Amino acid sequence: MSLNTTSDPSAFEQLQKEKILNPAARSQVTQDLSENIILTTVDDLHNWARLSSLWPLLYGTACCFIEFAALIGSRFDFDRFGLVPRSSPRQADLLITAGTVTMKMAPALVRLYEEMPDPKYVIAMGACTITGGMFSSDSTTAVRGVDKLIPVDVYIPGCPPRPEAIFDAIIKLRKKVSNETIQERATVMEQTHRYYSTPHKMKAVSPILTGKYLATPTRQAPPKELTEAIGIEVPPALLSQKQKEKA
Repeated sequence: MSLNTTSDPSAFEQLQKEKILNPAARSQVTQDLSENIILTTVDDLHNWARLSSLWPLLYGTACCFIEFAALIGSRFDFDRFGLVPRSSPRQADLLITAGTVTMKMAPALVRLYEEMPDPKYVIAMGACTITGGMFSSDSTTAVRGVDKLIPVDVYIPGCPPRPEAIFDAIIKLRKKVSNETIQERATVMEQTHRYYSTPHKMKAVSPILTGKYLATPTRQAPPKELTEAIGIEVPPALLSQKQKEKA
């Protein structure tokens, strides 16, 4: 049965007011006890605060960091997830390893991870970070998996992954953080099967290539046997030097 708007204008006006989802009038504060009290636990409150304020470290070694840097712009705007990029590892709790990690970079990466306060999380971004990628077959310096150095929470495959994939990893990491407990955090986050450690047993040796071999006499002038074999004329400076040596 349709409403006759011409016969009852007041009813039509009341119907239009009820359709307004966001009225201009001030909303009434309910006095119901169930809508003014929130029951939660310390774990849930602590996890909610942490997952809403993940601060990633500005760390990148290769082309994957370009995709990570695109998140800072207005197109993707990763600030809506509470992500605030930090330049100091002591103020960050998320490390996104964006790019290839070489053996020369491995000690610096481990040091940055160890300087981050607990609890901290790691996202391995890109194929080069996870398995070595295109460098895993013939490179002599690429690390075949960053999980050999530091524990990894979420892996992002791709070469390189899209910024949307980083958002997906952040959402998965937030779910992981929300399920943690204070009692189990010490055992869950304990690192196992660590291949690299800072206190190594390597011995420092003197460098082999010092550049002094360029100043050897054979480098300054060719030896006599070589000049005679090739048929090169002996320079006058070399002849005078040989005469001084004979005298």
